[in-house]
Amino acid sequence: MDHLAGYETWLSQEKRAAANTLSSYLRDVRQFASWADQEHLSLTQVTQDDVRLYAQYLEKKGKSNATVVRSVAALKSFYTYLISIRAIRVNPAKGFCPSRVERKLPAILSNHEVDLFLEQPDPSDSKGCRDKAMLELLYATGIRVSELISLDVQDLNLSASFLRCRGRSKERVVPLYKGAVRAMAAYINDVRPQLLENPGETALFVNMNGERMSRQGFWKIVKCYQDKAGIHKDITPHTLRHSFAAHLLENGADLKSIQEMLGHADISATQIYTQVVNQKLRDVYSMAHPRA
Repeated sequence: MDHLAGYETWLSQEKRAAANTLSSYLRDVRQFASWADQEHLSLTQVTQDDVRLYAQYLEKKGKSNATVVRSVAALKSFYTYLISIRAIRVNPAKGFCPSRVERKLPAILSNHEVDLFLEQPDPSDSKGCRDKAMLELLYATGIRVSELISLDVQDLNLSASFLRCRGRSKERVVPLYKGAVRAMAAYINDVRPQLLENPGETALFVNMNGERMSRQGFWKIVKCYQDKAGIHKDITPHTLRHSFAAHLLENGADLKSIQEMLGHADISATQIYTQVVNQKLRDVYSMAHPRA
């Protein structure tokens, strides 16, 4: 179990894995360790055949292809760590490829749906003003929810209309549109000081108890306003990130700039939005062309 503890430290501190990646990879590796123990296998003596047997075991248990693929990815990561500390020499999960899952296109909101959604918070009260600022900022910048709740006051520059975001790999600067600046100014000047319990709190967004907003708390906020807006699509914080990228691409932004604003390490992750926009054009064509 010492290797698992070391892997957790390596994944969080050296690789700076996102919270979701950290929890899912640790869960997958622990499940594999439990299986290996039942099979009387040492984690440092696992072979590629053992990884294949484990993948078949997951499939027999009814796990989806996506779960199997993710589990193998977690094992590749874990054994990369063991190689780095010289516990093993060869990665048994490397080169093993379970059947790949067709990647689904991310769901996005239309411009009308975004407008409707962002209109739901009532800025005349403290909670509505804060919620309006959070949602406007999320759509204005396309940042991840983990990045949003990690923001400190010093990361925001309203006079220059930009946000400094510390992402998974490096720091990036994202501009803000005027509506987001106005919503943030109202929150910063009129509401945040009233919510704070501790004047020394650095968190940009706080809950109604004056403490840093949590992921779960923000998730509930998004779901609340989805219901109020009467939008039937399943809206998550990531839906606004996807919509931000797709709408920029639709309006002429280049992929490299979108990649930088999203904080993608590889542009291949950004190219998925090209497929989203192309699919939307095909749908419009099918509905509008008289011979389609």
